[in-house]
Amino acid sequence: MTKTIGIICGSLRKNSYNRIIAQALTEMDESVEFRWIEINDLPFFNEDLEVGGDPETVTAFKSAIRDVDGIIIVSPEYNSGIPGVLKNALDWASRPAKASVLSKKAVGLVGATPGGMGTAFAQMQTRQILEAMQTHVLPFQKVLISQVHEKIDSEQHVLTDEKTKKYLQRYLQQFTSWIDHIPGGE
Repeated sequence: MTKTIGIICGSLRKNSYNRIIAQALTEMDESVEFRWIEINDLPFFNEDLEVGGDPETVTAFKSAIRDVDGIIIVSPEYNSGIPGVLKNALDWASRPAKASVLSKKAVGLVGATPGGMGTAFAQMQTRQILEAMQTHVLPFQKVLISQVHEKIDSEQHVLTDEKTKKYLQRYLQQFTSWIDHIPGGE
């Protein structure tokens, strides 16, 4: 059966390094259907907005998450932490608390940065947030792409580094096969 993987990019920049990495992921396995789940139109999380029902963009966002077998979040690290737009999206996805669209969902984490440590701090924070939401984050696997600016063609907006491509492909294979083995999974 074909797996459907949602891709959430934690950067709003059109040609961000992380969007380039996410695009590369979507081209690595033709047996997987990838769907972009955009976060740029989500309002700031505010419980007052929920009173009359979720805003239309939030409803579409939650529906997109519900309709996939797993999610891969590809995100930068800002000031040693999770980008605010990604945290906002996760806050919306966490509602309602006992019936979140991410509850029991398989989630993978990938991150790229020009710095030397990859996105280790942001991924630790994201894992903590996702654990509170009772998601299943792929264990023991980290994709922390450092020096990303040296691994892409910035004019063509494509990943060119073969070692990084193989690393991502191996991660994607592990993630897609793991989806069938998570407790309470799809």
